[in-house]
Amino acid sequence: MSTRCLWLVALWVCGFSGCSGEAPTVGSSGGAGTASTASLGAEAPKTSRGTIGVSLLTFENPFFKVIADNIESEGKQHGYDAILLSADNDAAKQSNQVKDFIVSKVAAIVISPRDARSIVPAIQEANAAGIPVFTVDIPCLEPNVKIVSQVATDNLGGGREAAKAIIEALGSQGGKVAILGFATAQSCILRVKGFREVIDTHNESVTGKVTIVGEYEGGGARDRSAAAMKDILQSNDGLKAVFAINDPSALGARAALEQAGQADSVIIVGFDGQPEGKQAIKEGKIYADPIQFPDRMGVEVVKAIIAHSKGKEVPAETLIPTKLYKKIDADQDGSLK
Repeated sequence: MSTRCLWLVALWVCGFSGCSGEAPTVGSSGGAGTASTASLGAEAPKTSRGTIGVSLLTFENPFFKVIADNIESEGKQHGYDAILLSADNDAAKQSNQVKDFIVSKVAAIVISPRDARSIVPAIQEANAAGIPVFTVDIPCLEPNVKIVSQVATDNLGGGREAAKAIIEALGSQGGKVAILGFATAQSCILRVKGFREVIDTHNESVTGKVTIVGEYEGGGARDRSAAAMKDILQSNDGLKAVFAINDPSALGARAALEQAGQADSVIIVGFDGQPEGKQAIKEGKIYADPIQFPDRMGVEVVKAIIAHSKGKEVPAETLIPTKLYKKIDADQDGSLK
C-alpha cells in the first residue's frame, strides 16, 4: 500500500474515534456515538421497553384523563411509550382500539371496559397474541379471558361510605332516597351494592329509616343524569336525598333540582372527588363525595406491568380505598376557589 493510502486510512480512523485511540461506540438508535458522552457525565439513554396501549372509557370525564396522564408519565420513567385513547363510551370503538394495539404489537394493554361482555373477543385476541392485558377502574369479570391484574378503587367500600354520609345528613328523620346509577359499568354496580348494604343494615334500627325509591339510569353523564333526575322528581313526592355514582351524575342532578326549585330540599352525595365536584361541595351544592385517587391508579397499573414483564407474581386485584370528602375538607382545600 502506498504512503498516500496509509495516510488516508489513518485520517479516516481518526475522524471516527476523535484520535482518542478508542473504537467507535454504537448508541441505542443504532447510529455511531462517541466515548465523550460518558466522559461528560450524561446518562446513557434507556432502552425502550415498548409501548403501552391504553383504551379508557371516556376523556370527557376528567377522572379517566388523570389515569391516562399518570400511566404516560410513570411509564416514561421506566422506558415505556404510551398510546392513550378514549373509547368515547362506544364498545365497538374500544374493541377496534384493542385490535389495533394487537396489530401494533404493544408490550401491554390497559383498558377500562365500556362493556365487559362486548370486549371479550378483543381480549381473547390479545391473550392469543401473548400480549398481557390489565384493567383499570372498571374490571372485566367475564369467563374465558385472562386479565393479569385489575387496579381500581375499592368501589364497594366507597358505596358504603356514600350511604353513611346520606344517613348522617338525613339524621333521625330518615326519608326517601333515589340512586342515579350506571348499569353497564361494574365499578358503579359495586358502588350501588355497597350503598344498598349499609342502607339495609341501617333500616334494621327503629328510627330514621331510609327508603330507596329506585335506581335510575344516569349513564355516568351530566345531561342524562339531569334528565333522569327530572323523572325522579315527577314520580316521587317528598324526595330527601340522591346518591349519584359519579360527579358528572351528581352535578346533573343538582342542575335539575335547581331548575325545579328544589335544590335546597334534596341532599346529594356523589362519588369521585373531581375538582368540579369538590368545588360544588365547598359551595354546598353537594353534601359529600367518597373520593378516588386516579393518579395512584395510573401509577399502580404501570407498576403491575413492569413486575409482570420481569416474571414476578402480580396480585390479581389492587384496591385503593376511598376517603369521604365533605365541606370541612373543601374549606381547607387550597386547590379550590
